[in-house]
Amino acid sequence: MHTRRLGQGLAVSAVGIGAMGMSMSYGPNPGDRDDMIGVLRYAVEQGISFIDTAEVYGPYDNEVLVGEAIAPIRDQVVVATKFGWNIVDGRMQGTDSRPEQIRRVADASLQRLGVDAIDLFYQHRVDPDVPIEEVAGAVAELVREGKVKHFGLSEAGAQTIRRAHAVYPVTAVQSEYSLWTRDPEAEVLPTLAELGIGFVPFSPLGKGFLTGTVAADATFGAGEIRGRVPRFQPDNLRANQAIVDGVRAVAQVRGATPAQVALAWLLSRHPFIVPIPGTRRRERVDENAGSTAVALSADDLASLDALGANVAGNRYDDAGMAMVGL
Repeated sequence: MHTRRLGQGLAVSAVGIGAMGMSMSYGPNPGDRDDMIGVLRYAVEQGISFIDTAEVYGPYDNEVLVGEAIAPIRDQVVVATKFGWNIVDGRMQGTDSRPEQIRRVADASLQRLGVDAIDLFYQHRVDPDVPIEEVAGAVAELVREGKVKHFGLSEAGAQTIRRAHAVYPVTAVQSEYSLWTRDPEAEVLPTLAELGIGFVPFSPLGKGFLTGTVAADATFGAGEIRGRVPRFQPDNLRANQAIVDGVRAVAQVRGATPAQVALAWLLSRHPFIVPIPGTRRRERVDENAGSTAVALSADDLASLDALGANVAGNRYDDAGMAMVGL
């Protein structure tokens, strides 16, 4: 596994791992906590040095899980976590990025993760009630105190990124980006390239869709995040099968899996892009890591680029869409 650099010289593995699904969002949670700890440690053994979590995953459980997993290998990993929600009785009740709240979250996350400093601290969503300059200033104070090493933003728009970066250097922006979610290409990616900021795509496999394992007639339970996503509603899901068919065709030519092709496409976009696919299984860790060895031709890239032109359905419901790109 080779490394890539996000902003401010932060070196991480070219592919990271998102830990959210080990605690929430994708159906029944795994029954064996030790298995999930084993998957995370196995990923590090395979050269994956970048682990993503957040206080709201669970909430809180995921940070504790990651903290347990990395305890004996702390010096081998870069851990990212996030602040920015008002969590009441275990549920998100809107955003809260007031400086005093950022400090409270940082202190609590340090305890749950069992670390001396948070390597990368993202604002999870832009808070319309708190100027981004105040947010950046609060994180800068935590950096000066040694509690945080790097500052990040998630799902922020280009102008917000610029304003934050002017106060304190932004190391990475995390947003959804994949073959069927191309929103960052118009403004965010050019801004990051200009400012020297890294980009961390979450859901790089389209919440599993781009792996080719989601049937056209798939249904999702009440606890499944995909059950609330317009793209996964029956008519849209059927219409979007043409996208995964195109990915599968390239994969067959390259002797790779659809997931590896989708990740290789992302890695080809910019050298500062580091996707964080999530998984609960060791074999998927191997598969995702193997994407760094998949070479796509110019023709492959052109055919893949064209797939995102006609995607049916939004990537979030209306409430979710209202919170991105601010």
